[in-house]
Amino acid sequence: MGPVSDPRPVAEDAPVFVISVAAELAGMHAQTLRQYDRLGLVRPGRTPGGGRRYSPRDVALLREVQRLSQEDGVNLAGIKRIIELESQVEALQLRVHELLAELDGAQRRAMAAESAVRSGFRPDLGHPDPGTALVVWRPRGPRGSR
Repeated sequence: MGPVSDPRPVAEDAPVFVISVAAELAGMHAQTLRQYDRLGLVRPGRTPGGGRRYSPRDVALLREVQRLSQEDGVNLAGIKRIIELESQVEALQLRVHELLAELDGAQRRAMAAESAVRSGFRPDLGHPDPGTALVVWRPRGPRGSR
């Protein structure tokens, strides 16, 4: 009987690969992954015992680090800065998306409120003009009585 494969997809951030598997998937030596962890380029998850566990996202990042280093000639400090900036951009894009959703909701509520106000106005009754309001005055009875 062969190995059983789980048909469920692995979450992008799930720390599932031991260092040797992650190194093989990224086309690097395990020692390189340890060095990148020490430098803060890639931060894998940890087991309770301290072992590194890499996610599919970590493996993709390792490949990107290798590409930037080997193909583009960027040093590790530059790569770290690029990764930090990309992370900031991603967080800001997420926040913009959240704010746009909030704005859309506020616009919908404002339109619903305007519609409710407009539906409450009856043209057949005329437009209220505060200058033509009728005030009824009733004298009070003798002081002390109401």
